[in-house]
Amino acid sequence: MTQHRYTRLKLKMLLFVVVGAVGASAAGLFILEFLVDGLFQDAFARIFLWVASHLFGQTAEVALDAYQHYVRNYKMLYIILGLVLLMLAAFYLAMGRFTRWLDQIRSATRQVAGQSSREISLPKELKPLEEDLQDIRRQLLARDAAARESERRRQDLTAFLAHDLKTPLTSVVGYLTLLQDDPKLTEAQRAKFTNIALDKAQRLEELLGEFFDITRMDLGINPGALVPIQLTVLLEQLADEFYPIFSEKELVCQVEIEHHLVVLGDPDKLVRVFDNVLRNAVNYSAPGGQIRVSALREGENVEIIISNQGLEIPEGELANIFEKFYRLDAARSTRTGGAGLGLAIAKEIVEHHGGAIRAESNGSFTSFVISLPLYSGGG
Repeated sequence: MTQHRYTRLKLKMLLFVVVGAVGASAAGLFILEFLVDGLFQDAFARIFLWVASHLFGQTAEVALDAYQHYVRNYKMLYIILGLVLLMLAAFYLAMGRFTRWLDQIRSATRQVAGQSSREISLPKELKPLEEDLQDIRRQLLARDAAARESERRRQDLTAFLAHDLKTPLTSVVGYLTLLQDDPKLTEAQRAKFTNIALDKAQRLEELLGEFFDITRMDLGINPGALVPIQLTVLLEQLADEFYPIFSEKELVCQVEIEHHLVVLGDPDKLVRVFDNVLRNAVNYSAPGGQIRVSALREGENVEIIISNQGLEIPEGELANIFEKFYRLDAARSTRTGGAGLGLAIAKEIVEHHGGAIRAESNGSFTSFVISLPLYSGGG
C-alpha cells in the first residue's frame, strides 16, 4: 500500500525529466537544422573569415583552412556540448519544481514542530505526506493538551493534599497536645482522644500512600507472578474483610458470586483493584445504603460488578473518573477526597490483565463493571 502512495509524485517527476529531455533535444535539433546549418551558416562563415582576415591579418586561404579545422571538423562536438548544456538547463528548471516541493515540506514540518493550529496544505502530488503530517500534528496537539491537563490536575492535587493533609495533621497535633498538657482528663476522655488521634493518623497514612503512588505507578504485570485465581473465594474474603467498614457506615452488602470463576493474574494486583473499587463504593455511598458485589460468566470473560447506592455520577463524568488525579467531589471533603488515583490504578491493572473496566450510573446505583478473561485451565 505504501509503495503506491507516491505514484502520482513519481509520475510527475518522470514527466518533468522526459519533458526536459525532449525539450532540450528539440531545441538542439532546431538550432542545428534551422540556425547552424540553415539561417546562420553562411553568415557565421563570413563573419569568421572577416575576423581572421581583418583582425588577425590572415590571408583568405589561411582563414578558410582555420574555419575548416576549428569549426567544421569539430561541428559534432560543438553540437553535443550544446545539447548537454540545453539538457542541464532543462534539468535545472525541473529541479526548481522539486526544490519548491522541498520548501513546502520544510514549511509544513516547521508548522508541525511548532504545533500550529492551522491545517497543513501541500500540493496534490504530496497528498500522502500531507496526510501523515496532519496525523502527526493532531497527535502532538492531543499530547500537548493531555500534558497540560495532567499538569493542571497535578497542581490541583497539590492543593488537595495541602488541604487534606493539614486537617488530620492539625487534629493529631491538637489531641496529642491536649493529652500531654491536661492531667485532669478522665480515662474515658483519654481513650476517646487517643482513638481520634489514631484515626486521623491512619487517614494521614492513607493520603501519603496515595501521594507516593503518584511518583511510583509501577503497575506492570510480571508474567512470573501470574497464577490461577479463584475469584469466588477472593471476592467473598474481601467482602468479609470490609464488614467493619460497612458496619461503621450502616451499609448492607449483598454478594452474589457464581462458583468456579478462575482467572489468570497477579493476586496482589487484583486484590488492589477490588479493594480500590470497594473503597470508592463505600466513600460515595449514602449512610444506610446498599452495596452489591456480583460475578458471573459472560462468554469467555468473567464480569465482576460492584455497585453502590448513593451519590449519582453525572453521565458526562463517567469517562473521567478513571483518569489520574480526578476527583468527583469539587468540595474536596475529607470524607471522600483521596488523591484521585484509586480508580486510575484499578483501570491500569485491569488492562494489564487483558481486561476492561467501565462505570455506569442509573440514578439509584452506580456500578463499576470489571471484565477479565476466564482462565481456560480453571475448573
